Amino acid sequence: MQAPSLGGVSVPRGNGQTVVRLRQGASLNDFADKIDANPASLVTVLFHLGEMATATQSLDEATFGVLGEELGYKIEMVSAEEEDRELLGSFAIDLDAELEAESDEDLAPRPPVVTVMGHVDHGKTKLLDAIRSTDVVAGEAGGITQHIGAYQVRAEHEGLERAITFIDTPGHEAFTAMRARGAQVTDIAILVVAADDGVMPQTIEALNHAQAANVPIVVAVNKVDKEGANPDKIRQQLTEYNLVAEEYGGDTMFVNVSAKQRMGIDQLLEAVLLTADAALDLRANPDKDARGVAIEANLDRGRGAVATVLVQSGTLHVGDAIVAGTAHGRVRAMFDEHGEAVDAAEPARPVQVLGLSSVPSAGDTFLVAPDERTARQIAEKREAAERAALLAKRRKRISLEDFTKALEQGKVETLNLVIKGDVSGAVEALEDALYKIDVGDEVRLNVIHRGVGAVTQNDVNLATVDNAVIIGFNVKFGERVEDLADREGVEVKFYSVIYQAIEDVEAALKGMLKPEYEEVQLGTAEIRQVFRSSKFGNIAGSIIRSGTIRRNTSARVLRNGTVVGDNLTIESLRREKDDVTEVREGFECGIGLGSFNDITEGDIIATFEMREKPRV
Repeated sequence: MQAPSLGGVSVPRGNGQTVVRLRQGASLNDFADKIDANPASLVTVLFHLGEMATATQSLDEATFGVLGEELGYKIEMVSAEEEDRELLGSFAIDLDAELEAESDEDLAPRPPVVTVMGHVDHGKTKLLDAIRSTDVVAGEAGGITQHIGAYQVRAEHEGLERAITFIDTPGHEAFTAMRARGAQVTDIAILVVAADDGVMPQTIEALNHAQAANVPIVVAVNKVDKEGANPDKIRQQLTEYNLVAEEYGGDTMFVNVSAKQRMGIDQLLEAVLLTADAALDLRANPDKDARGVAIEANLDRGRGAVATVLVQSGTLHVGDAIVAGTAHGRVRAMFDEHGEAVDAAEPARPVQVLGLSSVPSAGDTFLVAPDERTARQIAEKREAAERAALLAKRRKRISLEDFTKALEQGKVETLNLVIKGDVSGAVEALEDALYKIDVGDEVRLNVIHRGVGAVTQNDVNLATVDNAVIIGFNVKFGERVEDLADREGVEVKFYSVIYQAIEDVEAALKGMLKPEYEEVQLGTAEIRQVFRSSKFGNIAGSIIRSGTIRRNTSARVLRNGTVVGDNLTIESLRREKDDVTEVREGFECGIGLGSFNDITEGDIIATFEMREKPRV
């Protein structure tokens, strides 16, 4: 029904219960289409509600909520996954219906997909090399001829030759980046721990990532041939992290291996197959169009876009029209890890695919479309939706401030945290203190990862997947991480006093956060040369990397992402031989930090000011 709205504009009204579904990043044009209204009218209504927007501008959920409430509509924002399913449904591709239609007779066993994780220098790559060299087929084919990001090996198990697929991107970074994109690729994780070194920070990090994904873990205790190796100590250490060895009455398989001496490799493969048979139902339907995930991709000068894909169900054939993320094309050729041409790839088979129009991202799902035209249309619509979602005003996934609100709406009952600090003792102390906060049984605090060092892309990816807030104690962002956190809508809070962090988290859990001040970065400078002066102390010869450096502003010094000097002031600022009040990005200058002299080449000087943060 037409009814006058604000400003005398005529807009169709809902009855307060009418539901309108909009995709992330939708515009007023999209809303107008749904309710059969003139977009210009909605612009006027929004203006009277205190928001200025054009008809084509992407808007966030909160803005649509205000507009919907005014006009009598309930706005439901469709998630990226739902939107993609609706998009595929419009092309008569229904993935859910396909799965439901499959009976037990359609499903055939498939090989397990394995990722190798662990601490740097504990032998992940050497172990993968050892596994490849024991593969009978690889030996016959004359060894691996090219790196395609994944490969299959065959192992004898209970008299049968069984295949195992390895994702050849050792480390949890790639694993979590794929999870962040919604691709659950790995069936089993092999955690590599060096018997002579023990459980290290990255070991725990890898373990946290695997456990967050609910992936069964097989532990490979490597370097058992080295002097000082103590495999039993590893078993004891890992019991603290809920990995109890079978010999201790647990259900995790531990295998002693030596990648260098090629010892224990067969037993490790057998442990993977036993874990797969005991804990997982690994079956897929090979007799349908292929579905799967792009593991890695690159642009090859001679062959164009080359993508390594892992088929998860169905069979991929040469000649199929496929769409992977926003890339599309026809499969011109497929190659296995030996560089041999392949005509068809069955479930859990990794192959290199040629013929895509552009390079997909790691973790993008791919599917076979009825024809090339349909594949192109799906890719174009996905690209448009992705662009609109990026243009929308970013809302934080979850922040300490809106935790209580989300709790009241029944959206969350656990506050997930990622804690990073400058030293492990501080991280442990902060974690212990946070777990001691008593807020009753309604909500739970869950530290999904803790670590030492700067906030990395990996931390942001993990927070993205598990809707977590990152807390940094005496550390800052690593390189290019701030942009990623902003893009993904992950809240990162930094503290230099442990009690402030505890108070904020406690207040968030109890819904009593007070108005607060936030730190706003003004500029950063990289130290190129240090000049010694008996009169002024050490002077930092610097180039301004971002923003503006002003005299008398607060500053801190960062070395490899860790704070080495805090609560400092830019006491002197010179260009050439002149004293100046500020220096802009791209210019060189001399910076004096008063009595603070612990500076070296490569350090970053970051300046900031505290501004009152308005409550929304």
